[in-house]
Amino acid sequence: MMILTDKKPRVNVEGILTAEEIHEIEHHIGHYPYPRAASLDALKCVQRRNGWVDDAQMNAIAQLLSMSVADLEGVATFYNRIYRHPVGRHVILLCDSIACFLMGAETLAEAFQRELGIQYGQTTPDGRFTLLPICCLGNCDKGPTLMIDEDTHGLVEVTSIKQLLEKYV
Repeated sequence: MMILTDKKPRVNVEGILTAEEIHEIEHHIGHYPYPRAASLDALKCVQRRNGWVDDAQMNAIAQLLSMSVADLEGVATFYNRIYRHPVGRHVILLCDSIACFLMGAETLAEAFQRELGIQYGQTTPDGRFTLLPICCLGNCDKGPTLMIDEDTHGLVEVTSIKQLLEKYV
């Protein structure tokens, strides 16, 4: 008789995550009463290495945090800044909230798409930029607003796109 279980076999965490990542995740775990509470910190830690979190890394993180991969996937997909697919070296987040929309975000988005030759959710062929919408950046008084990596840019005009992109090699 075969017993079915939803448990996955344990993975060799050391073969998937770096020693530094494991150490950092364990450090974060120490700040919480339950390991799973460090899930967002762990995802961000691993994402810093190559810009996104792949399935093997998800399994390894889940194992370190003593949680299911499905639960960790729920955390990863809830936060729009955790990437589960490869992204460019620079991620452009264009605010599409009502405030930015009223200030010309739609026109700005179209101009970015023309300039980069990609649509939302795509990465330029050279791997330099990924273009994504985001619902609000909390910079409503300076709309339209966008972020490139961790840098917020407000009052962005179509005419300044080329100059702005040149800052991100």
